[in-house]
Parts: sequence; structure tokens; C-alpha cells
Amino acid sequence: MSFHIAINGRPCSAEPRPGQCLRTYLRERGWFGVKKGCDAGDCGACTVHVDGEPVHSCLYPAVRAEGRAVTTVEGLASPDGELHPVQRKFLDAQGFQCGFCTAGFLMTSAALEAERGTAHDDGKLDDLPRAFKGNLCRCTGYRAIEDAVRGVTHTERPAAGQAVGRSPGAPAGPQVVTGTARYTFDVDIPGLLHMKLVRSPHPHARIVAVDTGTALQVPGVHAVFTHEDAPARRYSSARHEHPTEDPDDTRVLDDTVRHVGQRVAAVVADSEQAAEEGCRRVEVTYEQLPYVTDPEEAMLPGAPALHADKGPESRIARPDRNVVGEAHGEIGDVERGFAEADLVVEETFRTQRVQHASLETHGCVAYFEPKAADDEASQRLTVRSSTQTPFLTRRALCALFDLPEDEVRVIAGRVGGGFGGKQEMLTEDIVTLAALRLRRPVKLEYTRAEQFYGATTRHPFKVTIRMGARADGTLTAFSFRVVSNTGAYGNHGPAVMFHSVGESMAMYRAPHKKVEAYSVYTNCVPAGAFRGYGLGQVTFAVESMLDELARRLGLDPLTVRERNIIGPGEHMLTPLGEEEDLHMASYGLDQCLSVIRNATADTEADEPPKGWLVGQGTGLAMIATGPPGGHYADARVRLLADGTYEVAVGTAEFGNGTTTVHQQITAGALHTTEDKVTVRQSDTDVVRHDTGAFGSAGTVVAGKAVLLAATALAEQLRTFAARHTGVARHLCRQGAEAFDCAGRTVPLKELFEAAQAAGAEGELVADGHWGGSPRSVAFNAQWFKVAVDPGTGEIRILRSVHAADAGKVMNPMQCRGQVEGGVAQALGATLFEEVRVDDRGEVTTAAFRRYRLPQYADVPRTEVHFMNTTDAIGPLGAKSMSESPFNPVAPALTNALRDATGIRFTELPVTRDRVWVALRSLPPRH
Repeated sequence: MSFHIAINGRPCSAEPRPGQCLRTYLRERGWFGVKKGCDAGDCGACTVHVDGEPVHSCLYPAVRAEGRAVTTVEGLASPDGELHPVQRKFLDAQGFQCGFCTAGFLMTSAALEAERGTAHDDGKLDDLPRAFKGNLCRCTGYRAIEDAVRGVTHTERPAAGQAVGRSPGAPAGPQVVTGTARYTFDVDIPGLLHMKLVRSPHPHARIVAVDTGTALQVPGVHAVFTHEDAPARRYSSARHEHPTEDPDDTRVLDDTVRHVGQRVAAVVADSEQAAEEGCRRVEVTYEQLPYVTDPEEAMLPGAPALHADKGPESRIARPDRNVVGEAHGEIGDVERGFAEADLVVEETFRTQRVQHASLETHGCVAYFEPKAADDEASQRLTVRSSTQTPFLTRRALCALFDLPEDEVRVIAGRVGGGFGGKQEMLTEDIVTLAALRLRRPVKLEYTRAEQFYGATTRHPFKVTIRMGARADGTLTAFSFRVVSNTGAYGNHGPAVMFHSVGESMAMYRAPHKKVEAYSVYTNCVPAGAFRGYGLGQVTFAVESMLDELARRLGLDPLTVRERNIIGPGEHMLTPLGEEEDLHMASYGLDQCLSVIRNATADTEADEPPKGWLVGQGTGLAMIATGPPGGHYADARVRLLADGTYEVAVGTAEFGNGTTTVHQQITAGALHTTEDKVTVRQSDTDVVRHDTGAFGSAGTVVAGKAVLLAATALAEQLRTFAARHTGVARHLCRQGAEAFDCAGRTVPLKELFEAAQAAGAEGELVADGHWGGSPRSVAFNAQWFKVAVDPGTGEIRILRSVHAADAGKVMNPMQCRGQVEGGVAQALGATLFEEVRVDDRGEVTTAAFRRYRLPQYADVPRTEVHFMNTTDAIGPLGAKSMSESPFNPVAPALTNALRDATGIRFTELPVTRDRVWVALRSLPPRH
């Protein structure tokens, strides 16, 4: 066969494999800007142009490109490097966060731009919901993408020393829009082997035997690993600074499977195709065991005990009753508090499983490299992973395989979305096992389906809440019974349960509070860390009940909130006690409520169609700015030979914007501009330790370490400049490129050279460390005005307003994006997202086309308001704002539905069909 294709203007004659799609063909030729997000043409991340027409290359057979011109995102810019107008627009508007989907949006937009004014122009650029129906974004909430297409500029170029509080663009922005940013699998490693996993078809079974003989006969298969090859040591896939927070209930490969989709064996081969064929030929003999999928049933006597074989060393609360963790506590006497109330309401609320749906799936590559450049013979293992926690993953791998830490390096490239899902070790352990045994590079990349049944979900919660109040709305008591379904393994289970009943209970005053909470094993896909970490589930119940209480008392729901919210400086008490290091170091909740009051008074929202029901609703949330028990970060800032600075920090970048903030903090402390600061990150070789990018810690923990390092370096430089010039220290003033020492200009390059000559280079490097304690709290308020079609159940959001107390906002453009993305993700969880399982616990929604993610047309523009507060703990007055915007969205939306329809929706998601059915049950209106 003679095959010829032009890729970005370059001829290529390599023949595709039979059945190969264009996406893999292009990536194998090094065009890594073409991304894999869904395997099925559902997300658009792989969009390229074939003869100018945009196509999803994962569905386009490579052989069809014969004789055609293919353009990827790398080919959009001109040959001399000038950006395509669309690339420039996305850069100026920062129309991305993690950037994994950006190439797809760029290619779609560029094709539509090329059609504008031609005979092929069908007006899609004026109808973006239609234009982008084939492109998904999980991070931005789509507003930034719309602004990019419309040519709106948001990025700024602050003056020297003034970056903090302004909106410079992300340092990796040029690489994101040109497709040269390197994500986990955007590397070419010689001799790479591919891993695929055999997974359990049963919800609960004992593995009697595994026959690998036929699989090993498949050409290209190098090895098959089973539980007999795996370490006996148990661990948790959850990653926390203190491993004892999580139960040790997991093995790399186990001889007992506890959910459909659990990995049973790993096949390693020269190609993915050979590995998949090997998996099909592995023969496993199972002894099926009883299973349970409902957490209430799982706690009953006689229920199948999933981890009964584990002792107290595993830190499981009651393995015989499937209770991995539990909490019980009471302040005052709730029964007396209810007796004092004029009204007591009680209801049970349920929240569903939600997938993180980060467009880059889980996976990693493990390979060997020299320990030092001059020592080729001495090799160490390097793991390149899509992880939020490179340092904790290295620690876990070393413990699991008895390796010293200097024998293992873990790197996270740019991570394509996380949302808590990558605060897990789901692939690195099995890949490391294979790499150590074979002494070859090994890669494992999850498919989109595996993300649904082989990764983790948000914890489903059942929350029964009872709340009492006096006639004026003053709360007298409230109590919770919380049951969290942690699935087959307890990763994050106890921690999510404890956190869920923390700030959600502490935000409102009541003299009597009580909680019973359980985290329960079932034979379902495991749950894990997810944006909000349990608070969103319980906040849905609390805010819904407070709204219901107000309505039944005939009071304004905002007034009832104002009467009961915690005030500045008050102790944050829950029945589980007070966290000693948690302080109200700033307070903006009153300002948040003021923003909502103003929104309710504004009647200019879009008018609904005639006959639709209209309502409005509010939700509040409070969150600690960082996890309890310590969250550590180290940073190092140094002056380089060219007079610029380098920041080394361990935290990962996955659209959270921490890289930009760290650059801004450094530029401010060193009186320079952000373009003179480069950031090295996400690499265990960079600094001593970093707990990880979770718990909204990128700014308030790692950012504080960076601030301490940069401030210390500024002092060192000033001292050295004074010594170098003989000028009094207080007369030396630092500028962007030089010191002014009593009128003498001393370039930073000169200082570097002088330090080198004096052997004092150590004076031009400074370290910073922060331990994550004490912590402050952040507040959020969400308000919706909605319309509901009584004939179809359709919900239309007329207006969305969000008030965020983020302290000193380090980068308004990025922080606004975090809020908008959080609101959009929460709307998906509120209105349609649901990981469904059948009665065996098997996931039945293992594809984007069966799992409804928010698309461009689904997400309203949210008005974001930042409160005027300055935190006494956070760096330069900042507070966290990555997780918290998610939490008040669901109750605000369902409270608006209650206002519009009179129906209290207690189960998520509130899908259109559920609304329609509920409306049918109402008595006819007259």
C-alpha cells in the first residue's frame, strides 16, 4: 500500500495499522496536541482539520486521510511562529484552565472563523451552543471560552512589583494554545511497553485460580501479573500527609475482588492491542461470594462483611458490620432543644455518585534513568503520572516496594484536570510493579470507561436532618444522621465523613446539636476525594432544611440565615468538637448575604415564557482553607545568571492556577515582573516536600511557602548588594532588573557574577516552608432565579449570582474562573450527572454519551462578586477558592425550585423527568 499524507505541511508516508484511528496515528508521529479524552467522539479534545474541515480524529480512520492535508493545533500558527488569530484570542482571554480540551476548542473555532463570510458560513459562530455541541470542558464553565471567541481580553501586564491583585496570564498559556504543553503521556520513550488490566465481572468473589499460559503465547506479550506477584502489604489508594487517616484495606492485586471492575491481573506487551488480546486470554476461576450494594443493609447483622479478614492494624472501625469509620457526638441536649422549638422539621436527603470526568484520564509511565548525568550505570525509577500528589505517591511507592526515596522520582507533567480524583494512587502501584520486574518502561492509560468503573466517584450520601426553631426563626436544635457509601474500599471514606459534618454544622448557631455519621463499605465502585470533600452533600441537606423551615414559619429565608449564621470571631463548634487550629481570620459572610439581597431586589433578569413557574433560592457554605492535621509545602527561589528568578515548588498545576499565583507572589516580593519568574514544579527532585495540590492548598499553603522564600531572597539580595557596593543597606532599593544603591545602578546579573566569584552563591538562594496551620475559613453564597415549564419539567436558569469571600484575590481573572468552573460542575451534579449502578453494583453509565456532562448550552453566565476582606493567616491576605464554590449550588437551585413549584426536592440529580413527575403529583391549580 502506498500512503501519503501531509501533517501540518510536512509529508508523511508511514502506513497506518489496520483499523487505526487518526488520533493515535498523529500522536505516534509526535503531534501530542491531539488529545484523548473519551475514546468515542464525545468530548472533542482530539479535533483536527482534514482539508480544512474539523473532525474528531478518534472516530476518523487514519486510512481515510490518504492524500489529504491534516492540521493539528501545532500547525495553526504561521511558519514563522506568529499565532493564529484564534490562538491569540484564547491567550488574551485565558479561555482555558487545565487546557486539556483547549486544542479541540481552538480547532473548532479556527474552522468556523475560516468559514465566516464564505458560502459555507452557516452562522455557528453567532450560535456558540450549536458550534460547540461536540466540545466539552470540565474546568472553565465556558464563559472564558465564549469571551475568547468574541475577542474579549482579560489578561494584564502589571508593572514591576504589582502583580498580586492583577490578572497576568498563565505562564504556560503560550504552550497550551500552541499544543506544546506536555501532559502525562506527551512523551516519547524508547522501548515502551503497554499495560492493560483484566477486571472482575463479579461484585464479590474469591479468586481460585488464574491461568496465564494462553495469554503469554500472544505475540508481543511480555508478562502477566496476578495477586501471586503482588506485595502482600496492604495500603490505601488515598493520599494524605498522614497515611493513618485512611484504612489499609487495599492490595496491588488481591485474591478477593469486591466490586465489578476491580483489577485482577495486568498484561504487559509491546502494544496496547497485544495487551488487550492477552487480557482476553487470561482465564480466571472465581468462587462467587454474597454481596451487598446498599449501605444501610450492609450495616445489618448477617450482611456480607467485605473486609472481615482485616484486623485493627487496618484501622477499620467495625469490619464485621462494614463500618469503615463512624462519628458520634452531641452538644447540649437536642431533645430539649426540639421541645423548646415552635416548629420542628425533619427530612431525608440523598445525593448520588458523580464522576470527576477530568478529560485526561488516570495513568502513568514508569521508566529508568541515570541517578546522575555522569553516572549512566546507576539507575533509578522515574514515574511520570497524572497526579495531584507526586511526593505522597513517591512515599507510598517506596513503602510498598521497600525502596529508598532516592531510588524513586515522581513527576507530574501538566495535569489535565483533577477535582480530587487524582488524589489517589490508582495506576502508579501496578505500573511500578511491572517496571521493577521487567526493567523496562511501562505505560498504563485508563480508557474513559475505566474512569467510571476503575477509578473513584463522589461519595453518595443519605442525610436525615431534623431542625427546630422558634417562631422568629432562631434555631434551637438540629441533628444529623449521615450514611456515606464508600464502596468496596475505604480510601478517603472516614475523612470525607468527618469533614462533611464539620463546617456544615459549624456555620449556624444552635445551643443543641447532635450527629451520627457512618462511612460504609458496599460492593460498588469505590468513592474518593471530590471537590468539596463531603461538605457539598451535607450542605445540600442543611441549606434545604433551613429554607424549608423559614417557608413554613412564613419568614424570609435570607432573614432566617442572617439570624443564625456564625459571626466574626465566634467559635466554630460541632458535636465532634472544635478544631483548635481553625480560626475566623477574616469574615465576609455578611457581605455575601448583602450581594444576594441586592440580587433578589433586581428584577431585570430574563423574563420566562408565559405560563412558566418562577422562583429564586439561596445557598450558603463555609469551608476551612486547608485540610486539618498539617499540609506541608517547601519552596525555593533563586537568582539566575541572566538576572531572572526561578521558583521551585512541589505542587501540581491542573488548571487550579497556582503556577500563576506563585509567579505573581514572587514577582511582588522581588519587585519585578512576572515574565522574569519561571516556575519548576510537580517534581520530587525540585524541593524537599509538598503534600500536594488538594484541599485548596495551592495558594494558602504552597503560596505561603513561596512568599516566605521570595521575601527571604529579597532580604538576602539587599544585604549582598550593600556589601558588594559598600553602600548602607537601607539605601539599596531593588528594581525589576537592578538595584539602585545610592544612585549606583547594580544589575542583578552583576550581583550573580559577584556572588559566584566570592563563592557565595548560597546567599542568592532562599527556602520557604509552611505547615498549613493555623487555618482560616472562606465563605460562599449562590443565588438562582429559575423558571420551570409545568408541561415538560424543563428548568431554565434566568440568573446566576455567586458571592465569594476569597480574602485578597491574588488573580481576579483566574479566581473568577475557579468560581465559574465550580458552579458549572455543581450544576451538572445538581441537574443531570449520575453514575448509575445496577443491583450488582456494576456501573451502567461508563461513557460520556450515557453520563450527561454540562455542555456549553447548559451553563449560564454566573455573575461573580468578590468580597472585600483580607485574611490574617493566608499569604498577603488570600484565602482558598478552588473547592468551595461547588458547595452552595445544589441547595440554591433546589430552593429556587421549591419557590417556583412548592415542591421540596430531596434527591439529586433533579432531572427534567423527575421534575415532571413531581409536578404531575400536585393538585390542579385554579
